[in-house]
Amino acid sequence: MKKIVVFCGSSGGTIPVYEAQAYALGKSLAAFNMELIYGGSRLGLMGAVANGTLDNGGKVIGILPHFLKEKEIAHKDLSELILVDTMLERKTKMNELCDGVITLPGGYGTLDELFEMLTWAQLGLHTKPIGILNTNGYYNELIALFKTMVRNGLLKEHYYNMFVVSDNIEELLQLMQAYKAPEVKQWISNKDV
Repeated sequence: MKKIVVFCGSSGGTIPVYEAQAYALGKSLAAFNMELIYGGSRLGLMGAVANGTLDNGGKVIGILPHFLKEKEIAHKDLSELILVDTMLERKTKMNELCDGVITLPGGYGTLDELFEMLTWAQLGLHTKPIGILNTNGYYNELIALFKTMVRNGLLKEHYYNMFVVSDNIEELLQLMQAYKAPEVKQWISNKDV
């Protein structure tokens, strides 16, 4: 993995550890010579992860829709800022450029990006590792929901295994390096119809 997309909030949240962990992730990416690809904002967790990478000599590519350039306030010190027309274009470009995905705390937009990558993996459109940095247990309830989906037969267990989770940056990167995508199978066979 040389290029990592990070999905996270354009807000910093109310708990300082989220920004500190975002900055630490950026610093780690720079230390491991991994390029950061993210949403392009200078605000919140997005700004923190970008600054962590840039402050430590790393390369950062931001991808931002034109209409969000002022709302999310584009980071001015990036290695490169790519402007696109739509949110779907943004996610598609991020997917094209990356070797793996890490999700930090965030809101609806962050979840949309995470679910898009999980869905594309389930459909066999990519085999990239998807990591969740579960800072301060932020994603505990979401992971519990995924387990409920499996228990209720609405998500196959091998699809549940399409992401890795840790609250530790180095461990998460190691899990992602070791990740092997499960084989995508046919959802419904003729005998089920």
